[in-house]
Amino acid sequence: MPQPGQSDDRQPRAKASPLLIPPLPEVCRNIVDAIPYSIRGEDRIRYLVEQVHNLPDKARTSLRMHVEHFLRRMITMGASDIDFGGHASNRRIWFRVNGDKKPDEGMGSYSVDDTTVLILNLLTENQVRNLIDDRSIDISYHLPEQGQRDRRFRSTVYFDYEQIALNMRAIADEIRELRSLGFHPAIERGLMFRHERDGLTLVTGVTGSGKSTTLDAIVDANNRDFSGHIVIIAKPIEFLHESKRCIIRHREVGADVLTFKDGIIQSLRQDPDIVVIGEIRDPTTISSAIEITDSGHKVFSTLHTSSAVESIARIIGEYPPYEQERIRNRLADVLRCVVSQKLLPKIGGGRVLAKEVLWVTSSVRAAIKNDNVSEIYQMIWEGSAEGQVTLEQDLARLVHENKISVDTAIDFANVKRRLQQLLR
Repeated sequence: MPQPGQSDDRQPRAKASPLLIPPLPEVCRNIVDAIPYSIRGEDRIRYLVEQVHNLPDKARTSLRMHVEHFLRRMITMGASDIDFGGHASNRRIWFRVNGDKKPDEGMGSYSVDDTTVLILNLLTENQVRNLIDDRSIDISYHLPEQGQRDRRFRSTVYFDYEQIALNMRAIADEIRELRSLGFHPAIERGLMFRHERDGLTLVTGVTGSGKSTTLDAIVDANNRDFSGHIVIIAKPIEFLHESKRCIIRHREVGADVLTFKDGIIQSLRQDPDIVVIGEIRDPTTISSAIEITDSGHKVFSTLHTSSAVESIARIIGEYPPYEQERIRNRLADVLRCVVSQKLLPKIGGGRVLAKEVLWVTSSVRAAIKNDNVSEIYQMIWEGSAEGQVTLEQDLARLVHENKISVDTAIDFANVKRRLQQLLR
């Protein structure tokens, strides 16, 4: 029987590369070989759920340890993400290294059913129910490390053409110092509770742009700087902060609290100084975030947008037209800072951070209230005295410092014409 997994269509395979991990546990092959031929789609997944959850603890542990071989390989490679499961994976385990996602032939070949068994084994019965109901579930995963802090992964299990797939992203086990991110001293001061005790700060960017790293650096800097209480509400919880000068509570949506809205409202009764909201993605969460900020708290959150102007427009655009004027006024009053960032391929290897930083001055506040958001880019461009910088200005700096190529800068620019002016 082929190793480490058997194909469900019994087609011959190409000669495999030498395996970098042990063979797939026998229990997985036994389950897969026993699947009735007639079962397809969701019924097949429900059948495998029942088989996996009826396994003795020793068998389930062997399956979990096999996945942990994947994760240790991921750590050795310095990969940020791992993907497997579903037909799209072509029976391979995929890793993203320095921005590029590729299959690793040395990890062996796995059928769709093999990976479905491995993935379902990671989930609790409640998580499986949520997966089947919602077609996707976010969880955190801990990899035990002997004598060291556990490595943690942000994970998403989801349906892919009636199959189960998984992505895991490695959570940094060390926090970067806030100063290492290159903020202007005026911005760095504004991010600290001791100097600015209220207001909403957004860290934005596409998936994989380092938002969590920046947010964790801000939390850690405040944790070391003042005596208070920080509440983190996220789905899932990523980095676990150790209470230092601050007591830090971690509330995972789905495990410790039902929804982001519930977590935000409940935090008002928990005497927080800072509230960190993992992501604001819908009007309910946005309104709750604005409300708690308006009550005098300092709030940090993230948003999937590529620029400061787009971030403001996205928040306002989440509401129907008849509500937008009210939201513009409330947002203008509470918003303090927007950091929009991207991770770029660096000359010589690795990646480097480029960021756009908006600090909400009286002029920016007036532009938001008067529905003149398009004017804000120019205000950032001219706002270097307040620590503001457009993405294009930061890209030009990285080119002049020989950290990125001109082509890379142009590829990642939001306003290419402005960047070209700076590079002349």
